Amino acid sequence: MKVAMIDPSLFTGRYDDSLCAALAGQGADVALFGRPMRQTDAITPEGYRYEPHYFRRSEALRTRLGEGKAFRLLKAAEYGTDCAFGRTSALAAADVAHFQWLPLAPADRLLLRRLKGRVALVHTVHNADAYHADAGVQGRGYRALLDMFDALIVHGDTTREALEAQGIASARIHVVPHPPMRLASAGAADLAAIADPSVPRLLFFGTIRPYKGVDILIDACLSLWRAGHVFELVLAGKPFMDIGPLLDSVNKAGFGNRLITDLGFLSEHRLDAHMAKADAIIFPYRHIDSSGAFLSALHHGKAMVTSDVGMFAALPEDVAIRTTAGNPADLAQALLRLFQSPAIRQTAGAAARAYGETMGSWKDMALATIGIYRSVMATCG
Repeated sequence: MKVAMIDPSLFTGRYDDSLCAALAGQGADVALFGRPMRQTDAITPEGYRYEPHYFRRSEALRTRLGEGKAFRLLKAAEYGTDCAFGRTSALAAADVAHFQWLPLAPADRLLLRRLKGRVALVHTVHNADAYHADAGVQGRGYRALLDMFDALIVHGDTTREALEAQGIASARIHVVPHPPMRLASAGAADLAAIADPSVPRLLFFGTIRPYKGVDILIDACLSLWRAGHVFELVLAGKPFMDIGPLLDSVNKAGFGNRLITDLGFLSEHRLDAHMAKADAIIFPYRHIDSSGAFLSALHHGKAMVTSDVGMFAALPEDVAIRTTAGNPADLAQALLRLFQSPAIRQTAGAAARAYGETMGSWKDMALATIGIYRSVMATCG
């Protein structure tokens, strides 16, 4: 079985790598199609091929142009041209073209039209609202694209129910749970580059976007700092929103020394080092279906605080301290519990680690995914 796995921008590189390796381990001939690798990527293909098929010209100019408007426009133009006129032979030669992400819906429609009927089309819907209502033209028309696929894969009932509510037939939706992931492990140099905490340390990591609620976290922390509680907050990741006003609010309140920022595209090794040094990891998301960041942190055995949306709402009570989404006061109360004693943090962290060990494996996911491929191939003839 030949599988073309497609994630043009490598939005979920660690997920892609884990799934492709697992599929290859079950005998599939897999190629992952993405952009050229960056220094911050940690993908080392095992048993499958990596094809830097997308964004080759824009990525070559990324350092010179920066990541501002000019770079984004160049990427959009290059991707649109590729979808409309680029070679599709490598994708069409596969038995299944499995799209993980569709980065620009108007362009993706052109590509899917060219592939429809030539190869079985599968798409993993990581979130029913793919770009969380903050992507503008990037996600405009995404819902209509779903009708072009022969099968849709989701990670849980939250997404399945949302898609069914949008009119998608349940027979086309396949639930395959998302296993825990592990980022590339931090080495001694990575750990040494992150200062050891002298007070309890909270960590927010990953891309910083409006739906992830970093502003809610800042508000909660400010209320606790003003009440005299001593702890520090780390923000580690690339902002895709203006966080300047949030940082200014902390500095103006006199707590700038309690906030540590490590902003930008960070390597998996560096993110892993931040997790190793944290006492608790915070996910104050306004909305989410499933969270790869949460699943990549479980093995660290750190206390977790989440909102009550998506997959978080279904977690066992002891795995994470759940808070009401969008409520800084509720989040502050949850954080306060963690400051009461190291024993509370250790107990919560142990529960998170144990939960991760009970979840499915990538082999399980590969077997289920191959089963979906076979059913789709049989239907498509």
